[in-house]
Amino acid sequence: MASSISTTNMEEFVEERLLIGLHSGSLLQNKNLLDMLEDVNVRGMRQRTLLHVGVRLGKADWVEELLARGADTDLKDDSQLNALSSAEEMVRRFPEELDRSLILKLVTLVHRRDQAMMLRLEPSSSRSDDHITPVARNNQDIESLKSSVDALRHEMKSLMCQLISSLEELKTQVCGRDTLLRCLEEAVTSTVEDVTFLKCELGGEAAISPAQLDPVAARQECVDAMLRKTTYVFGNGLDIMRRMYERMYDVDDCTACIIKYLSGDDRVKVMVDCGSELIGGMKGRFVQLDGTRGNGSEIDSFCDFESDTVYLGAKDDERYVCARLASALSQLSLKLVFGNEGRPYSKGDVEREREWMRAVEVEEGKRKWGWELYSCIIDALDRRTELARVCHLAAAVPWITAYFGSTEGRDKLQKYHPLLFSVYSNHAMPTLLAKARR
Repeated sequence: MASSISTTNMEEFVEERLLIGLHSGSLLQNKNLLDMLEDVNVRGMRQRTLLHVGVRLGKADWVEELLARGADTDLKDDSQLNALSSAEEMVRRFPEELDRSLILKLVTLVHRRDQAMMLRLEPSSSRSDDHITPVARNNQDIESLKSSVDALRHEMKSLMCQLISSLEELKTQVCGRDTLLRCLEEAVTSTVEDVTFLKCELGGEAAISPAQLDPVAARQECVDAMLRKTTYVFGNGLDIMRRMYERMYDVDDCTACIIKYLSGDDRVKVMVDCGSELIGGMKGRFVQLDGTRGNGSEIDSFCDFESDTVYLGAKDDERYVCARLASALSQLSLKLVFGNEGRPYSKGDVEREREWMRAVEVEEGKRKWGWELYSCIIDALDRRTELARVCHLAAAVPWITAYFGSTEGRDKLQKYHPLLFSVYSNHAMPTLLAKARR
């Protein structure tokens, strides 16, 4: 019995490491784990096989290796998509990505081959070779299979050569663009320096806003602006909300950039109930991002995209209230700055969309393998649509830093959620700061 349990645990460990490797590692680093895998068609989260995940992530080298190891292209996930239909969907969503087209060709080729082999192997009373002995027929089938495999390898090799050539061409173009961007950045920096010099020459230090020179004044200006956008439906929460906004500004750059951006946007509204943990007294019924209906008597905070309003029940531990406020304001800031239904990237930004899809897949994989996750991340993964999962997962980053503080929060994010923290801090935060008016 002990050896059986040990074997099962080993298989689960291999599957878990392969799933993580698919998301963030190279094929070469994980080939030894593939050799240890007993069943290449093992299913994971949402009934997806490794082939399903590789196809969705656009990992052409992984897909090729899995197909060569016998991955079944006909198995369906819980959305009733097999590898072929999933590859077709990814090409439709990311038409400009060469890897997606290559993957579709590979999966289509193997799928057709497998279908043809099945037809050959089906028994039929009308076959014209009934006189052939079973041994001879088996030999014919083996030879046919070898021929199909050789043809597949030849076509895969050809496709990989095409991909390498296309990638080299793309790399040349990207290098050229990087050079232009560096020149543009230098020109912009030089222009800013010249403008600053002229301001000082013409009007002295008074020509520059005091908030630009004094970090304390800038902080006070942002907090005061947020307080003006805040309405206290029940109770007088001025002191409470001042502490919340100051904490968000001070605790970490993840939350400070939200305050800096929202304080300069006239559309923003914050409704607070200081006498309750829930928002039912202000917002009774509403529709959430995934289409499900919500009840204010059961929820402590909510970001209403239609009215650009955040609702907050503030009668609770201040650290927890601040975390919920940071999460809701984060959703609103990303909706306003990117204009993409709350997604943390702009419409048509294929690279960022792919990064966030990968982050969702990684977090879903961790939950499948029993990792202990924070409530804000579990809440995000429980959402019914991809849109809602991405929006709530992005808001989990400021939730964690606001609750645990900068040092501990960042340590936890980098240790347990490095990809999630990376895509938020490398794109969402700089965009918010670049578009902040203050």
